[in-house]
Amino acid sequence: MAQDLGRGIVPAAALAVLAVLMLAGCSSAPDGGTGVRDKPAKGPDESAQARAKAKTAAKGATVGGAGTPCALPVSFSTAADWTAEKVTVGDDPVFGSLAKQGTVELVCEIDAKPAGNIGYLRVWTGDDTGTPREVLEGFMADEKKAGTVRYRETKAGELPATEVTYTITSELLDGPKKERALAVNTSRGAVVLHLGGMDTQEHEQMLPAYELAKKTMAARG
Repeated sequence: MAQDLGRGIVPAAALAVLAVLMLAGCSSAPDGGTGVRDKPAKGPDESAQARAKAKTAAKGATVGGAGTPCALPVSFSTAADWTAEKVTVGDDPVFGSLAKQGTVELVCEIDAKPAGNIGYLRVWTGDDTGTPREVLEGFMADEKKAGTVRYRETKAGELPATEVTYTITSELLDGPKKERALAVNTSRGAVVLHLGGMDTQEHEQMLPAYELAKKTMAARG
């Protein structure tokens, strides 16, 4: 079986890998351990760590506008050497279900491999007219194995945004891995920007690319 995804026809084996990665979270975190909560006030050490992680990558291309690989409700800069490709869901019902999360659908993948990392910035869009927090909570409702979930209000460029950091656990992983996402809403619809990675080390190495996209994000008129 093959399916349209980004570059065109993707082998079934590649779709299987994508399915495993995207289904890395299948059931909500138990109430007893890793509940959802707003991010607490930062202490001095945590603030320094956040500033270090907020470094942005060198700019590469811009994605989102007409004539770019992915037409989106927003535009933003991608990191140097990262490559953006449109995601086409096609008619496969299994992949179609994997490409939908909450009220948004996967429409664009920005691949880190040309820059030396394993992972993607993924962009999800939808017609949801709720607040960024509501859009993101809907997205996270389908991250069934998410733990240590923390939301905070922020900005993506000049756009009001809600951001979430969390961990994913799976029998395929040696331990919990970090992931994060942010949501904005525009006159053209809702957008969720998500950064995963094969493991926490890859995730942290790709954070500057995520921060660059966040810093340069703007609504398209």
